[in-house]
Amino acid sequence: MLKPNTLRNALTDAVPALHTNPDTLRLWVDKGSNTATFAPSLSFEKQFNLNIAISAFFGDIDTIFVPIMAWLRDNQPDILTVEAGQRGCFSWSLTTNSDGTQDVTIILQLTERTRVTEIDGVLHAETLPEPLPPALVTRPVELYINGELVSRWAS
Repeated sequence: MLKPNTLRNALTDAVPALHTNPDTLRLWVDKGSNTATFAPSLSFEKQFNLNIAISAFFGDIDTIFVPIMAWLRDNQPDILTVEAGQRGCFSWSLTTNSDGTQDVTIILQLTERTRVTEIDGVLHAETLPEPLPPALVTRPVELYINGELVSRWAS
């Protein structure tokens, strides 16, 4: 699977607290299922929840949300639609700890496509990335919240 690792990398690159303390970030997959058509190919789509837990986070929650939204734009753009939002495809909860930090839990409903081809009687499986976004989409590399620079990352 590609998406859990690429999202982990995006978060640790863009969120200063996670870059400094990557052990506070946990990701796991559950509620996975595969869908396929009864076509000659064995290609299929994996559908799953990607759970993200960040412990003892101190700061503005948008410092986490904005990099996730940027990652979704490239890796699961359909989740950014109103319909997906109404279905709860990006849900989250916060628990405030006694020291003022927060434990953040985020659930993303994601998909990944796997292409299966047969060459000379041998099956080959390949996880496919999302198609590239349109060329006019910009790639900001800084995040300001309330006028203050809170994060900077490589494009």
